[in-house]
Amino acid sequence: MKLHKQIQLLFSLLLVLLGTTSFAQDITVHDPVMIKQKDTYYLYCTGKGISAFSSKDLKNWNPEPQIFKEKPVWVDVVVPNFDNHIWAPDISFHNNTYYLYYSVSAFAKNTSAIGVTNNTTLDPKDPAYKWVDQGIVIQSIPNRDLWNAIDPNLTFDENNTPWLAFGSFWEGLKMVKLNPDLKSIAQPQEWHTIAKRKRTFELADADPGDGALEAPFVFKKNDYYYLFLSWDLCCRGEKSTYKVVVGRSKTITGPYVDKDGKLLTEGGGTLLIQGDKNWFGAGHNSTYTFDGKDYIVFHAYDAKQNGRPILQVKQLQWDANLWPIL
Repeated sequence: MKLHKQIQLLFSLLLVLLGTTSFAQDITVHDPVMIKQKDTYYLYCTGKGISAFSSKDLKNWNPEPQIFKEKPVWVDVVVPNFDNHIWAPDISFHNNTYYLYYSVSAFAKNTSAIGVTNNTTLDPKDPAYKWVDQGIVIQSIPNRDLWNAIDPNLTFDENNTPWLAFGSFWEGLKMVKLNPDLKSIAQPQEWHTIAKRKRTFELADADPGDGALEAPFVFKKNDYYYLFLSWDLCCRGEKSTYKVVVGRSKTITGPYVDKDGKLLTEGGGTLLIQGDKNWFGAGHNSTYTFDGKDYIVFHAYDAKQNGRPILQVKQLQWDANLWPIL
């Protein structure tokens, strides 16, 4: 009888541990974005088929089904033998529909494309839950384009015109006007470079280059458009040097300037987040207002866990000159 009780106790402890594993606060994420539907926050990030989590309190997260059980049908044309590991999603709600942009790419190449899928609900338990893929929005091709079609972010200007910001390395971060359908480029095409860093001229066009920047995110606040972006190197564990910088503009297409008035297209950017003794680097942020409070969401490489990328959710404040601070 005593042995039976010990077995019962061990079984109960196992259930608690299993529950803790699926209800963890320090979840592993890369390139997180977030949205709130009713009383639930949904988080999407880089992963097989796009990883998903849900939370009621921004602290305790439950895993949800991946968005794509099978890779989108079009991706092998862009990236041969693609393994369904999809990068850097972006989530928006517009006209009663959720739009989830995502990136497919070959690592360190601009063999890349941004696609979009949509849904009328984010709750997997809802009978109406169904992601319907809309295919490619924009594609970059090596030796044709000096930009990289990854890291999308959808933003609307004061006239409710949609713009897609995106980019990584090469000749900087771009912004292009979309059609109202949010899945195609508006004609005639209107493109802008919104941020760049110096690139060594002699490098081949297919080389990502040494102007390390990526992950634009545009946030409207205080009559400004704030452009958050990440500098330096991600995805390298303890060698990661990721950091977040910011600039702002009165118009969505720029020019964006930092606190010192330096153009982001000329290497400007005011430092907001960087690594320290606890974190090797931190970056690829998204920024939101939930229930009257502003938040910045990003991942950071934990020094205590060999550079494991951990979710960070911080409240964002604003200084006397309307610049963001943590």
